[in-house]
Amino acid sequence: MSERIAEVYSLLIPLADARLLVPRACVAEVIGFQTPAPMESAPPWYLGLVNWSARMLPLVSFEGTCGAMAPPASGRSRIVVFHALGGRVECGYIAIVSQGFPQLVRVSNDVVRPDNSRSFSERSPVLCQVRMLNETPLIPDLERLELMIAEETSVMPERDTG
Repeated sequence: MSERIAEVYSLLIPLADARLLVPRACVAEVIGFQTPAPMESAPPWYLGLVNWSARMLPLVSFEGTCGAMAPPASGRSRIVVFHALGGRVECGYIAIVSQGFPQLVRVSNDVVRPDNSRSFSERSPVLCQVRMLNETPLIPDLERLELMIAEETSVMPERDTG
């Protein structure tokens, strides 16, 4: 295994005022926007639950998790379904609202450089920011995002199913 990976297929996910850069392998599917079933007592960033492949997934606003207002959905909005690898979310997936269709890009050391112009708190779902050609996408902390969702889900009141 002395070979290094030269390129990683990744997605640039548009947000209201930024873009996320994630490896393609983290994403299960990109689907059309659907209005989530609201969750009682949820923080504004936890938008509710959406149906995907016969599972109910937690849907969040990434902007909201960073302390900004959750932007309203538009005709361009999509839902990006991520694999939840931390085992903290029962359904095994989490979803965020994208403000457009994600763009597939090939990422290598030639096009991505660290960008230390911003710092992020330990509780932020952002690992860092990078410089990629003429933009500065954010690298999300998907484990932190999953933990935030799991913590909120655990304090939600039980729903009456009967």
